[in-house]
Amino acid sequence: MRNILVTGGAGFIGSALVERLAEDQNNFVVVVDSLRTGELRKVPESRHRNIRFIKCDTNDYRDISAVFFAHRFEYVFHYAALVGVQRTLRNPVAVLSDISGIENILKLSKNTGVQRVYFSSSSEVYGEPVEFPQNETTTPLNSRLPYAIVKNVGEAYLRSYQKEFGLEYTIFRFFNTYGPKQSKDFVISRFIRAALSDAPITIYGDGSQTRTFCFIEDNIEATTNAFFQNKFINDVVNVGGDTEIPILDVAKTIIRLAGSKSEIRFLPPLEEGDMTRRKPDTAKMKTLIQRPLLGFEEGLLRVVKNTEFIVS
Repeated sequence: MRNILVTGGAGFIGSALVERLAEDQNNFVVVVDSLRTGELRKVPESRHRNIRFIKCDTNDYRDISAVFFAHRFEYVFHYAALVGVQRTLRNPVAVLSDISGIENILKLSKNTGVQRVYFSSSSEVYGEPVEFPQNETTTPLNSRLPYAIVKNVGEAYLRSYQKEFGLEYTIFRFFNTYGPKQSKDFVISRFIRAALSDAPITIYGDGSQTRTFCFIEDNIEATTNAFFQNKFINDVVNVGGDTEIPILDVAKTIIRLAGSKSEIRFLPPLEEGDMTRRKPDTAKMKTLIQRPLLGFEEGLLRVVKNTEFIVS
């Protein structure tokens, strides 16, 4: 039996990860979350006997250390973080406090025999892009926002702990993952929520800024395959979509697919945090799933048909 810790496991991506890990009866998955932004109803504890949820703040050493000493984990997925562009811009000091959580996780992992730590980093570490597609090793990390800096610091911590203590790691840089259980303050879920109620869809700037979008199942298949197959140890993997789409086109597509009467309204551009382009080099990711990524419109249709978490 493998003892696995998933921090932030009541979040959108974290809870989907927990579900996939728990499908293997050789895994016992402990889920911790402060429920600051996560939701307990997303944790599939009632469907799996090999899941245990503990309300816990990873930024509090005494809180998280008790969990480590009670379970003696072999693997840790550290996904706990304050997320969301607007939320992180409004709460920069709270974002920086997540550095304590990263340090706590790595100290405890090193001291309790954890074999490997998987870390949810972000495309934000790249900052304003200077290369396309954005490659894990050749694109400079030039981020300035607190959220991106914290992720960059986390990556540096992992490399340092591996070099000095031999603690293995894998870093996943997530590019705009979306899906049915995503909370309602991210771009896809926010647009769909508005479209389903025929409310205006608001866009910052003129909507020409581009993103790639990764359906949650593609994200989870890539990350869990890296885990089960012991791939990309002490390495970094971009996890994202491979089709670059302007935000304005995203809004128009959602309106069409939802049969909505929503109008699009333009707001002044964000002063910071809204990069002009995002497109990852997904070569490593594609070796993990070895199939075409889910098409964007097909993914949107799946979300539109399963909106429990978005509209509630």
